Amino acid sequence: MNQAILLSSGAENIDFMIHGLYKFQLFGQTVYITTTHVCTFIIMAFLVIFSFVVRAKMKHATEVPKGFQNVMEMMVDALDGMVESSMGRWAPKFVNYISTIFVFILLSNISGLLGLRPPTADYGVTFPLGVMTFILIHFNQFKHQSGKKIWTDMCSPLPPWLPIWLPINLISEIAVPISLSLRLFANILSGTVMMALIYGLLGKIAVIWPAALHVYFDLFSGAIQTYVFCMLTMTYITQACESDD
Repeated sequence: MNQAILLSSGAENIDFMIHGLYKFQLFGQTVYITTTHVCTFIIMAFLVIFSFVVRAKMKHATEVPKGFQNVMEMMVDALDGMVESSMGRWAPKFVNYISTIFVFILLSNISGLLGLRPPTADYGVTFPLGVMTFILIHFNQFKHQSGKKIWTDMCSPLPPWLPIWLPINLISEIAVPISLSLRLFANILSGTVMMALIYGLLGKIAVIWPAALHVYFDLFSGAIQTYVFCMLTMTYITQACESDD
């Protein structure tokens, strides 16, 4: 594996920047395959292979779960419970989407533990995730709410015939994918930079003890940011699904 794919391959080679690994011409433009693409592909390949393994194992599931089956059922129950507690009656429609992005973001965030550069430390990954949430919010808003309710909400807190607050509310709506993506991106990137600086500046002294920092920056912070992103996504979508009946 090219050293640029890894976050670190020795204290003297610490580098947290995104690098172009390969380039090719497409419609007259130079397109780069970057470290983000490779690390994302590694995570997606792992998830696909893991899903096939789980599917094969679950074909022989027993009524009383044990071992691997028990762990998988606990994970699924935990994700189902998280979505149901936040979305209520809308949970069955969105549990697959929320569970998918939760697992992907979590693995991306903690991939630094394996020496990879977390894909979520690239705004080109987190922004599309925010845009998908934005699309889901407004798709469901137009699906479940009348034009009158949407207009009233956009003019709130003033009456709908006095749309002074309309520009401000429009800005707040547009800011949703930006705030979601920036929060995730900034927190993961800061942890990536901190760990890279620790290894780069301390060199051979940075042995064993930085593991405690990895637990915080990669594992704890990564899990918290995953939860926050998914909770905000569920909250926004649930609000959009509430009709004016």
